[in-house]
Amino acid sequence: MAEIINREGAEALIPEEVSKEIIQGAIAQSIVLSKFTKLANMSSKVRTMPVLNMLPVAYFVDGDTGYKKTSKMTWDKKRIVAEEIAVIVPIPESVLNDAEDSGYDIWGEVRPRIEEAIGKVIDGAILFGVNKPAGWRDDLLASITAAGSVVPTSGDLFNDIMGEDGVFGKVEESGFEVNGVAAGIRFKSTLRGLRDENKQPIFKKDVQGGTRYSLDGALVDFSKNGTWDNSKVKAIAGDWSQGVYAFRQDITYKLLTEGVIQDPNTKEILYNLAQQDMVALRVVCRLGWELPNPINAENPDEATRLPFAALVPGEAAASVVSDGDEAAAE
Repeated sequence: MAEIINREGAEALIPEEVSKEIIQGAIAQSIVLSKFTKLANMSSKVRTMPVLNMLPVAYFVDGDTGYKKTSKMTWDKKRIVAEEIAVIVPIPESVLNDAEDSGYDIWGEVRPRIEEAIGKVIDGAILFGVNKPAGWRDDLLASITAAGSVVPTSGDLFNDIMGEDGVFGKVEESGFEVNGVAAGIRFKSTLRGLRDENKQPIFKKDVQGGTRYSLDGALVDFSKNGTWDNSKVKAIAGDWSQGVYAFRQDITYKLLTEGVIQDPNTKEILYNLAQQDMVALRVVCRLGWELPNPINAENPDEATRLPFAALVPGEAAASVVSDGDEAAAE
């Protein structure tokens, strides 16, 4: 009888609860998903969210018999569009069989790499628009730039972040409060190097021997999956609860035992599963995200209102201004 990789042989590779495990891991790997608000799973490709965009107005009544005026509230529709993310992990059958025979946990090795890959592509698209699907809204940095909430570095980091016209101030001008900061791992050395007037580090190690970095009570989280573009932005501060995302479906997986895997750009065949005695685990998920950006009393103008602001290198800010001037000139 011919030997095949059947369901029993794949159980070591695809254990139960795999969907939940990968989603939890992907969220942990993604700095965006770990800070945004997770909504219930979507039941279709597009979810429409009602978002308040007009506030009621109250009036004084003129005298004892004055007429009371009416007012209204209106809602806008924001759309979350689910787009597909996928990854294929090829594994030689000999490796799989040897691992199974020796009791080695192949899945324990493969799963973190899948989670990392999913988290990385999500962060790149949401933060910087890297390979952003057509159905998704503008990325976070582009939205911050359009709202005028970009602060270039000046050499005075405290003022750049905490000053009246600093990053935190930009968020507050929009009527939101900063509850977190995201930055690339390289920004940690910038914070670690800050000294007070006595030349002592501002951020000190706690009793556990680690350093907890926070700015005005807002915890700083550092991206470590390789997606943060330090040439474009140093740090992003904001009310992260205002960012929302939802999965269209949980992670689905399929063990491929036949067919070829091609380079998506050159169409070159990378692996021929049957001919090279390989299997491949294909993992797929679909999710979407949005910034509801509801109206508030501090800033009723949606064009300049955003719950996020960014600290960017001085030269990066100059480039943004230059690009905007050229677009206006055209």
